[in-house]
Amino acid sequence: MPKVEFTLNGKAVSASYEPGMHFLEVLREGCGIVSAKNGCAPEGTCGCCLVLIDGRPALSCLRKPEQLQGHDVKTLEGIPEEMRRVLGEAFVLEGGVQCGFCTPGIVVRASSLLQNGQASSREAIAKALDGHLCRCTGYGRIIDAIQTAGEAWNDHHEMPRTEPLRHLYFGEEFGMKRHWNPPGQGKSGVGVSVPRYGGLDQTLGEKPFVDDMSAPGMLHGAMVLSEHPRAKVLGIDTSAALAMPGVERIFTAADVPGQRGTGIAYPDLPIFVGVGEITCCVGDFLAMVVADTQFHARQAANEVKVDYAPLPALTDPFEALKPGATQVHPAGNMYEHGNLIDTTAFARGDVEAAFANAAHVIEATFQTQAVEPAFLEPEACLVLPQGGGVKVHTQSQGSVYDQQQIAKILKLPLEEVEIALAASGGGFGAKEELSIQGQTALAAYLLQRPVKTVLTRKQSTQHHVKRHPMTLKYKVAADAEGHLLAVKARITGDAGGYAGTSGKCLLRAACHSCGPYRVPNVDVESKAVYTNNPTSGAMRGFGTNQAHFAMEGVMDILAERIGVDGYDIRERNILNPGDAFATGQIMRDSVRGLRESLEAVKDTYKNARYAGIGCGIKSTGIGNGTVDSGHIKIRVAEGGRVVVLNGYTEMGQGVYTATRQAVCEETGLPPETIDVIWNEEMGNKCGETWASRATTLSCAAAQRAAAKLAADLKELPIAQLAGREYTGDYACDFTTKPGTPAALKNPTTHLTFSYSTQVVILDDDGRLERVIAAHDVGRAINPRLCAEQMEGGVHMGLGYALTENFPTTNGVPDSLLLRDLGILRAKDMPKVDIILIEVPDEVGGYGAKGVGEIGCVATAGAVASALYSYDKIRRFSLPMETAPAAAPSLPKSRRKAVAAD
Repeated sequence: MPKVEFTLNGKAVSASYEPGMHFLEVLREGCGIVSAKNGCAPEGTCGCCLVLIDGRPALSCLRKPEQLQGHDVKTLEGIPEEMRRVLGEAFVLEGGVQCGFCTPGIVVRASSLLQNGQASSREAIAKALDGHLCRCTGYGRIIDAIQTAGEAWNDHHEMPRTEPLRHLYFGEEFGMKRHWNPPGQGKSGVGVSVPRYGGLDQTLGEKPFVDDMSAPGMLHGAMVLSEHPRAKVLGIDTSAALAMPGVERIFTAADVPGQRGTGIAYPDLPIFVGVGEITCCVGDFLAMVVADTQFHARQAANEVKVDYAPLPALTDPFEALKPGATQVHPAGNMYEHGNLIDTTAFARGDVEAAFANAAHVIEATFQTQAVEPAFLEPEACLVLPQGGGVKVHTQSQGSVYDQQQIAKILKLPLEEVEIALAASGGGFGAKEELSIQGQTALAAYLLQRPVKTVLTRKQSTQHHVKRHPMTLKYKVAADAEGHLLAVKARITGDAGGYAGTSGKCLLRAACHSCGPYRVPNVDVESKAVYTNNPTSGAMRGFGTNQAHFAMEGVMDILAERIGVDGYDIRERNILNPGDAFATGQIMRDSVRGLRESLEAVKDTYKNARYAGIGCGIKSTGIGNGTVDSGHIKIRVAEGGRVVVLNGYTEMGQGVYTATRQAVCEETGLPPETIDVIWNEEMGNKCGETWASRATTLSCAAAQRAAAKLAADLKELPIAQLAGREYTGDYACDFTTKPGTPAALKNPTTHLTFSYSTQVVILDDDGRLERVIAAHDVGRAINPRLCAEQMEGGVHMGLGYALTENFPTTNGVPDSLLLRDLGILRAKDMPKVDIILIEVPDEVGGYGAKGVGEIGCVATAGAVASALYSYDKIRRFSLPMETAPAAAPSLPKSRRKAVAAD
């Protein structure tokens, strides 16, 4: 193989490469540099692989190895230690890091800005960040962090610093206001903005993701995906691929010893589609190549030849529901099922009578689009054979489901499948189902060798779930003053090829169909429907965003009919204590937070020239008759260190930080003596990390466990408690499923709710100027982490409203490129002001209600309202068309025209 010689972080190196490789592969596979992340290689869109070449920032995935001959390359590891420390501390203090996958590349960019004295201007920093994507933060705090680091560097770079940065990271100058109750007992307890646990390692690329891991003798897997959304697989020819360099074996459906079907709700998703079966979407896997290197495996996967008999794709959910429609999962496939997956239906009151007597009746149909979650860490899995089973390193949101399903695939007892949960580079709901864990475990088990599989960015986008496209048909009645009388909603969701969590997402859409408003008469039905489109599933908001876009649109139409503004129509209809939620659940006193969030933005909204407003409600936890539970175990180790065992996935939301704060709050122990780790036993009890439940339930459990430790600390010092364990369990088992007899008697469909009101302000050209987001989180365990989540939610909500789309033609994606998804860049983001409201609930840890999803629930409705204030055009579809002067810098083909009123 040819070699390239260059200087890497001050040392001369000579690295081998193969023709066709890009330089990022040389760095990661040949040189062991894993701080440079592979988020989209070789597309060059995400910025995660940024390095310095001869002192200038460059994307390593866009460079050929031979182009680096004789050059000087510096990665995050080679940045001077003093600058690393300044940048690391600044990112942690300012909240510029969440999941951490994109952060190392951004820090390399920031080091260049500091070195060249360009870190003072927010506009200049935002422009410099144009080559980077962050799906978590909304960019504002990244800019804050770089500015803070620039200040410290300018002040201190000529002399070593002995103290960490002390910078004011709260206040209106950084776009944040706070309304809160008094903080907790200590400076590290509940209610205090302590630094993110492990944040420094994340910032500096020292916390490994699965793709950063390796094992002696490790092989690499590469997947073969379907070329057609619907086609009969006539044959799979692996002969050419087997002859490629380094190939060990190729796996297909015939190699699976146990159950081939996976899925949380229904076992309809095969780890491989077999010969003679019909593909259900382009995300289907047909084969897996295992070779000595990732490059060899992927090259060989391209040589696997599949013989198809293409069939017409079923892409319209309404056509799919017609009698005699083509079945997406027909007889003869691994899993047979009709096209209707699930229906949620409930009613109360007399809707038709309300319509007959109403002063105003509004009928409108709304359409939402498919959206790519675009977490920046593609799916990855490393499996090691051990004993008679396997050890699986996974990034999943639900370790217990990984274990259960892999055991069925391999036909092994549960105890022979060990799960080791790694850091997750974002998820937003889309890492709930198995992706490549089952196939990788199969290969490692049968070959008795460690195997690592990583999807390419295009494969990841092709395979994993999207936000549901929904059609929402509403008929709403109101009296002469605009008080809501009835809502009749019919919601149809396109599930795509596999069920996943579609039934649950459409259930959430139904439950939230009336928004945060009191409606005495309700008739709601939602359906999840199979098609041959890319599979839909959970994504931040979980069906709630779609329903709110529709209901908020109706409220704006009603306001105009009555002759009042958006604030007044909402103020007279929002839920109060004792009112019934859509499902009939009677709201507790903590619903007051909704009114407080509305009142917090009143003056800003009413005084703006072009502004829109939207309110939101989002359930916390799964609810609907299931058991939501948190489980914590605290171990006291030698020397007085405390280890907190948590079962939820940390994917940037800060659940480990919050858990540690709960322990500090109860015990008074200093945080530097407390470690928080994931534990399989706790994971099996906790279940999936979804629906904004992790912090609420973990902190409740940690509060109980830590109280037991605190009682012992009154008798003995911590060092004398070594070897003791303290458990804390919290279970919510009182919810009911809508439409069931129990729900009809006393409906309590959800554990708790969080609330929001958002105001979107446009400038005189109709461009986004400012977003004010007031959110009731119950109790802000860590206010800064709450604000980070809200800002990231607003960023995602603005993209959903205006720019993001995942269009397909006959079930085939128009593009799999990250740059074509319409994700807003730093320069596109308006100023975002966060107002935290704290009205604790009686359930959950310290009254926390959840923050992970509510941040983007109200955004699309507020944007539509703002656009109407500017041009008097109603928007009924997403993404929304804007005036030419206000359109983000995206190709016109990526924006979708909508119907006028």
